[in-house]
Amino acid sequence: MLEENRRPLMIGGVVLLVLVVLIGSIVLFRGGSEAKLSVSSIPGDLTLTLDGHQIPATGEVKIKPGEHTLVGERRGFQSYTATFTSSTDPLSYKMYLYANSAEGRQWAQQNPEQEMQLEREAGRHFDQMQARLRAKYPVLTYLPYVGDGFEATRAPSKTDPNNPEALSLAIDVFGPQGKTKALQWIQGYGWDQATLDIIWTTSK
Repeated sequence: MLEENRRPLMIGGVVLLVLVVLIGSIVLFRGGSEAKLSVSSIPGDLTLTLDGHQIPATGEVKIKPGEHTLVGERRGFQSYTATFTSSTDPLSYKMYLYANSAEGRQWAQQNPEQEMQLEREAGRHFDQMQARLRAKYPVLTYLPYVGDGFEATRAPSKTDPNNPEALSLAIDVFGPQGKTKALQWIQGYGWDQATLDIIWTTSK
């Protein structure tokens, strides 16, 4: 009789244990499939959306792995859109907007500390972009350059004008052997002419 009473208790205990394991696995799986995104924004009162849903301009949110889009907007400032791909690792992002009107510039005057942060961030981005450009276009180290019958400078890309990290090599020829000398200059450094997106012009 005692054994018969114990059996339902044992079965109930096993069922409870299985449920605990299942629930724990589900929670663990869900936790492992999310990442933490930390965002800081300037101006602090900008409107920030993640995949079309508004989120706090500064703080943390949980996101699932995959591609996401952040959009920062505020009157008086240039809007900015950033697309990124997340895994399960923590991420951080700075959404900094820059003034493009009198209202935005007035805000900058009234918030000098945040404006200084914006300027530091702009300088950091500029330095990083220049480093990437120099790695992509070694010729930039030598520009501007005046050679025998030609002058070489940098210019916005003729094939990808909307890409700030795409450049053309502008060569102005003003001598009878200018183009030949320019090509020899390029070949002398071992640069690939096809990757330089050259813009040729002729001065009289």
